[in-house]
Amino acid sequence: MTRNSLKAMATGAIVPVIGVTLWQIIAASGLVNHNLLAGPLDVVVRWWAYLAPAEPYDPAQSSWLAWAVSGELLSDAVASLYRVLLGFLIGCALALPLGMLMGASDRIYRLVNPTVQMLRPIPPIAYIPVAILWFGLGNPPAVFLITIGAFFPVLMNTIAGVRNVDGIYVRAARNLGAGPFTLFWRVMLPAATPYILTGARIGIGTAFIVVIVAEMIAVNSGLGFRILEAREYFWSDKIIAGMLTIGLLGLAIDTGMSQLNARLLRWHRGLEH
Repeated sequence: MTRNSLKAMATGAIVPVIGVTLWQIIAASGLVNHNLLAGPLDVVVRWWAYLAPAEPYDPAQSSWLAWAVSGELLSDAVASLYRVLLGFLIGCALALPLGMLMGASDRIYRLVNPTVQMLRPIPPIAYIPVAILWFGLGNPPAVFLITIGAFFPVLMNTIAGVRNVDGIYVRAARNLGAGPFTLFWRVMLPAATPYILTGARIGIGTAFIVVIVAEMIAVNSGLGFRILEAREYFWSDKIIAGMLTIGLLGLAIDTGMSQLNARLLRWHRGLEH
């Protein structure tokens, strides 16, 4: 790890350290009811209890991996991540080909764009009654909502990426004898890749937001469900522990997407150092 990286990490830690310190002072002062705002130390204790497996490890009963994820926190995190990834992949699988077609063909764009622009402003949360009506409870309605949340960011960025391809590249490829398939595969798709990956990064962030809301309503597992359950019992420490877990998972996902973008777009001049 370089000195600049350490310096960046130290700088980024200043605000969280100050925030946690003030939080602990407020919680310890008694100015706020403990049921409404637990202190950081209480949250850490609850988070550890939330993380630990309920039973001691018994090789005769289960494998080490099954025991390790038997803790409530890990089980909920795995359930949430499963729904996020499944809905995100379905959303991308639907959005990418449609976005490519709309970006490459003015006729298809004029035909489909009005419908897309009418549906796009509707938040995924508004589909909750319909999702429950169509799919009942459990994973299907949650995955449906996540798919909607991931679909439109990927779609709109894919359209923008294909439609903003520099005309010079297209004309040069045609002058060199490139057919429609070669033009699309070798010119349009690479040029649109930065837009597509940006849309994917936004889409998976949106999917993670939607899954928490969906889990509060349609399923009985996951981080969103556990936060809602803790609210009913006034367990503010568990609520905050769940929120921090969501934040850490979101940070990990965004960091992973950022690293993936940097690796796939090394050729892109905007990422040159």
